[in-house]
Amino acid sequence: MFSKIRSLIFKFEPEVAHGLAIKALKYNFVPPKKIPNNKLIETKLFSKIIKNPIGLAAGFDKDAEVYNSIFDLGFGFVEVGTVTPLKQYGNKKPRVFRLEEDEALINRLGFNNSGSEEVLSKITKNKPKGLLGINIGPNKDSQNRLEDYLVCFRKFHNFADYITINISSPNTENLRSFHNKSELNELLKLINEEKKILNSAVPIVVKISPDIQEDDIPTISELLLKFEISAVIISNTTDSTRENLININKLEKGGLSGKPIEKKSNNLIGKFYKILRGKILIIGVGGVDSGKSAFEKFLNGANLVQLYTGMVYKGPNIASIISEELINILEKKGVKNISDIIGNKKWSWLETLLHLYNLNFYV
Repeated sequence: MFSKIRSLIFKFEPEVAHGLAIKALKYNFVPPKKIPNNKLIETKLFSKIIKNPIGLAAGFDKDAEVYNSIFDLGFGFVEVGTVTPLKQYGNKKPRVFRLEEDEALINRLGFNNSGSEEVLSKITKNKPKGLLGINIGPNKDSQNRLEDYLVCFRKFHNFADYITINISSPNTENLRSFHNKSELNELLKLINEEKKILNSAVPIVVKISPDIQEDDIPTISELLLKFEISAVIISNTTDSTRENLININKLEKGGLSGKPIEKKSNNLIGKFYKILRGKILIIGVGGVDSGKSAFEKFLNGANLVQLYTGMVYKGPNIASIISEELINILEKKGVKNISDIIGNKKWSWLETLLHLYNLNFYV
């Protein structure tokens, strides 16, 4: 169904189309999609049972306007934001670009949002139907970015099922410096201290860049373990990986998301999984648009997945489609629950063998 109207939607500028999508969800023009409970894909996130491991990544519902409508579309969890202490416009338009041939987006939005007070007001007036994460970051012109994270943490810790510390957007200058050992150590130390002061039990998640260096992986892992971070999101958009893209928009500055970063994300998930080994949850992001792509994330070590660009290209029912495809894959494998395949590379070898004999593992 969505494929028939996508060409019409794509006649609008991407940010205009996004605004129309938010309005359609807000005013219930998008019908809910009921997903039957199935033990195969039921999973646990921060001590709560959710019906499936498919989440909507931050960036779609920046101002916490439609998260309950998104739950109604079948997502297992939703993350809103990125939210900054004060309202900000973001970068100059145009700032979002489709790369249709590549099934990708490039954005340089720059944390445009209505600010922490407005977002908090919306959440307190609209009780979440499911597990809600809040993604926080600093204002562009902030003189004290550490304090910005703390301001948002204080505001949201009682209203979020988890809080994501966004240190990885390529569209806020020098934000990625928080991947450096000393800066990340200081940030996580302050967050942990604030948790203790507030007597807060909210899980902390860190969202990292896909463009980190190989020797950053053990350092970041060490700090995540040291400060008992609950989960790591791998990964944000990339400002590299443009060589093989087709669409002319590949020349635009900003963060690239979608299918072109799938392999990069999967490789990074696998490397972190080898170190973390289940001590910290991994939420895999990048190129998720089908049961097969989600399955690959799980094989590499992700416990859950998130998507955004996939919904742009596949439509609002993508969570239910992925759930059904995952169930089909898992039934053919004969496993009892999706947790049984996390980091289990033997299934990759099985797929390779089946491919050699022209058998399709996923259907």
